[in-house]
Amino acid sequence: MKTNKMYEAGDVRVEDVPVPRVQQPTDSVLRVVASCICGTDLHPYHNMESHDHGEAMGHEVLGRIEEMGEDVTGFKKGDLVVVPFFYADNTCPHCQEGWTTSCVNGGFMSGGQAEYVHIPQAQGSMFKLPDEIEDDSPLIPSLLTLSDVYGTGYHAAVMGGVNENTTVTVIGDGAVGLLAVLSAKKLGAKKIILMGRHKERTDLGVEFGATNVVPERGEEGIAKVRELTNGEGTHVVLECVGLMPAFEMSAGVVRSGGVISRVGAPQYNDAPVGASFFGRNITLTGGPAPTRAYMEELLPDILNGTLNPGRVFDVTMGLDDVPEGYRAMDNREALKVLIRP
Repeated sequence: MKTNKMYEAGDVRVEDVPVPRVQQPTDSVLRVVASCICGTDLHPYHNMESHDHGEAMGHEVLGRIEEMGEDVTGFKKGDLVVVPFFYADNTCPHCQEGWTTSCVNGGFMSGGQAEYVHIPQAQGSMFKLPDEIEDDSPLIPSLLTLSDVYGTGYHAAVMGGVNENTTVTVIGDGAVGLLAVLSAKKLGAKKIILMGRHKERTDLGVEFGATNVVPERGEEGIAKVRELTNGEGTHVVLECVGLMPAFEMSAGVVRSGGVISRVGAPQYNDAPVGASFFGRNITLTGGPAPTRAYMEELLPDILNGTLNPGRVFDVTMGLDDVPEGYRAMDNREALKVLIRP
């Protein structure tokens, strides 16, 4: 089968490898119907050290069950399922409280950019989709977002406590940022400021619910947000980038007593959360999204056509073109690349 591997920064290759098989009674193997390239995949694309063996890429996947271990029940071969970016048994104490990304038997998915993919802890990870959905359904892109980007944007909004009484700033116009806008709108926010500078993306953000767009960055951007909020800042900031300048802007635009909710994977180890945060009663929250815990809640709006988070996919490619997909996303020529094997 074909699979995508990364050997070092900028070195992405599509290779032929054996089809994965069930290794443990808790495993399954899927025939991939759709996968994608994630913004977080660009971090190793920039800085991965050389690997002789290569690293199988892709943590967002939707597919049909090809094989199951004996401990996987309640599914049948051919079922269409979506799998979260972090697999989990969904039974440990953390999972039972909704924190599947802290599962004691969990881990990060890999190898989804392929024709077939191995799923550990399949019983707790796979989420079955309706039988009537075909592989070529127009719903497939939106259903795939449940694996990561929609659930992550929603997690940011939930952890931030977004509701009809909160003003919101979303930092980042990537797929997660745009779906954080969609999520804030879903949760009732009336004023949603999107900080992003790529017009084709922020235009989509406006369609998703942003009431204002601030393309400026740094102190200029902070001043603009405060100008839009009577000098106060917003109750909630959804930080969807993971870089220090984004965190610094978050600190600058959050209202006293407000919340900064981070879901952008931090590319830094230290952040300024000292006296200024304490004096202004600022709450810092967020983290890896337990997307499996949100799937049942988010699915109905997709099935009935109320929401279309799959619009973040603006380019579709086959597996042979995946290296070009990385280049396009890295050069901001594509927002998010959908892969159809």
